[in-house]
Amino acid sequence: MAISPNVDFVSGAILTAAQQNQFPRGIMALATSSTTYTITTTEAIATGMTVTFTAVANRYYKLTYYESYMTGSTQELTQRIRLTNAAGAEQSFSAIVPTTTGIFGISSTVKTFSAGSVTLVGTLKAASSNCTATRGATALAYLLVEDVGPA
Repeated sequence: MAISPNVDFVSGAILTAAQQNQFPRGIMALATSSTTYTITTTEAIATGMTVTFTAVANRYYKLTYYESYMTGSTQELTQRIRLTNAAGAEQSFSAIVPTTTGIFGISSTVKTFSAGSVTLVGTLKAASSNCTATRGATALAYLLVEDVGPA
């Protein structure tokens, strides 16, 4: 991955549009949910974990899907970020093993996309029996897209 950093700014210099375009653009999309979700043995979009944004070609986007508290029997849970739907192209993958006392889950990556509308979803799947993603006002799940700069 080639990185295109900005230049040092000096007193009296003129700030150009090209320099302005080198800056990160920040949050492009955010979905949050405080609704508790049952994780089953079928991969599915977790409640509220869908975002759509307009991508610009040749820019890096940081994708993050976070679940604050998951409990269940000791088994592997898979947490993914996918394009479009639960069967879409995988963008990020994490394997988590919850306990009866709970654990958080996070899946994150940096990607580029073709210019245009992009829909991303956060999915969960339990290996052998149902588990719970417990959410609430202070324990939100989120799917976040951040523009971190030019590629």
